[in-house]
Amino acid sequence: MAEKLNLSEAEWRERLTPEQYRVLRQAGTERAFTGKYEKNKQTGEYVCAGCGQPLFESDDKFESGSGWPSFTRPAEGGSVEEHRDTAHGMVRTEVVCARCEGHLGHVFPDGPGPDGLRYCINSAALDFKPEES
Repeated sequence: MAEKLNLSEAEWRERLTPEQYRVLRQAGTERAFTGKYEKNKQTGEYVCAGCGQPLFESDDKFESGSGWPSFTRPAEGGSVEEHRDTAHGMVRTEVVCARCEGHLGHVFPDGPGPDGLRYCINSAALDFKPEES
């Protein structure tokens, strides 16, 4: 894993679009079925829109019907961290980028695969790098 990235709020605002800033730095959520990667079926790698840290692989993406890109597991190497989230009167597990601590989304225990997890991630928190042919 890369060294932690610590920027000032002014530097984050300069680096990110307003929607990326709202999601990554203020723990916002994009509306369901509106994100640019929700229906993406290309092969490649999803990286943090804030710092470029590899987060998820397309092989681990699945159609959950939730309206957000969903993955069964994060990329290798400790790319994400999980924290207890009690905001909005709910108890959930927040997923953040391990490098820049940007809010990505949440993980739920209702997914397919060997671990039964669904990493429900905001498209605004991601950039996609297609696999080179």
